This record gives sequence, structure tokens and C-alpha cells, in this order.
Amino acid sequence: MEIIDLSMPIEPHFRWPVELAIKGDIAAGDPFRVSRISMTCHGFSHVDAQAHVIAHSPTIEATALSRVVGPCRVLDLRDVAPNQAIDAERLAAADPGGPEGEILLLSSGWDTKRDYRTREFWLDAPYLTREAALWLKDRKPTALAFDFPQDYPIRLLLDDKHVPFDQHVTHDICLRAGITLIEYVVNTGALKNPRTFLCAAPLKLPNADGSPARIFAIEGMG
Repeated sequence: MEIIDLSMPIEPHFRWPVELAIKGDIAAGDPFRVSRISMTCHGFSHVDAQAHVIAHSPTIEATALSRVVGPCRVLDLRDVAPNQAIDAERLAAADPGGPEGEILLLSSGWDTKRDYRTREFWLDAPYLTREAALWLKDRKPTALAFDFPQDYPIRLLLDDKHVPFDQHVTHDICLRAGITLIEYVVNTGALKNPRTFLCAAPLKLPNADGSPARIFAIEGMG
């Protein structure tokens, strides 16, 4: 059995300000070292709640762990090119097959092609078409995990450009339908098998619309 960390480190990033304040110095005689962090709930590896896109809908503490922890099948998209539109046909070809109610992880290995600390990771990324999002919805997964910015408009937000919401296809189609989104995982190229066991438990933050998560896969479980 092998545990594979799929989490993006929470550290200073050009896109998401992070403030980590440390109080206390044990070497100087203080009894404790205590850290305090300030950051967005939608940066780095995180989980989206429906409240992110729908008014008066469930916030992150209502996300059942059974939706984000469980059997997962890996869709191998590691041959995608920069700025490639991933359509439903490509997803179907990558799907190893399995029952409804599993987690689907879309593995492009994008973090091996562009550094997530740079603008190019976002500007050059592959993305899903609306038909691809509909195909994913029809598989009826509990959650979808992505290792690339899956909706084309995500790149536009770098320059504060906004487009109609329906162009954020996975948010508009899948999250609205109750399929949890697990965003910005990394290191998926380390997954060796088409099936794994995924854990993406968000922090229990009442009334938040998303939460950071420590995301990992357990290979060879069972």
C-alpha cells in the first residue's frame, strides 16, 4: 500500500495572498510556537460547496465525507496539449469504467508541464468543453477532481476579466447538480493504476462556500 500526496502546498503565490504569522520562539524560551494563517478558501487544493455558485444552498460543512472519500477512477489525460479543449469523446476514451457513485479524477499531469506558481500554468492549461461537463454529470460521480484549471474562464480571472457564468462549465453543470468539485490537485502523474482510493476531506468551516483540503490517494488498498 502506498500513500500519494496530491496536495498543492499553501505558500506565497502570485494568485492567492497567504499570510502566515508565527508567534513564539521556543529557542528563546517561549513555551509554544503558534502559527496563524489568512488565505482564501478557494486557493490551492480545495473543495467547493454548492454555496459557491447557488444562493441559499449547502455550505462546506454539509459536504458528507462519503462524497469526497472513497473509490476513485483515474481518467488518463496525460497526453493533452497546452490549450487543448477536452471534449466528451476524449473523456470517454480515458475512462477505465466503473459504477455510478465513485469519484472521478481527471489526470492531465499538468503540473509536470507548467509550474503552478506561474501564470503559464493557468494561461496555457487544457480545459473542458460544455459537452465534456455534461458527460461527466451523466456518469453520476459523487465528486470530480482536477489537476488543471478545468473551466476556460478561470484563466481570464487573472486579469479580472469576467464572462457569463455558464462558461464556467463544471461549476454551472456539475456543481449545480450536486457533484462536489475537488480543484487544483497535483502530482497525479504518480498514480500508477486506473483505480485508486481518494481522500479529499475539507476543513469543517460552518457557513463557508469552500475549504482547503489535504488530498491524497491510497494505492493498492484492498
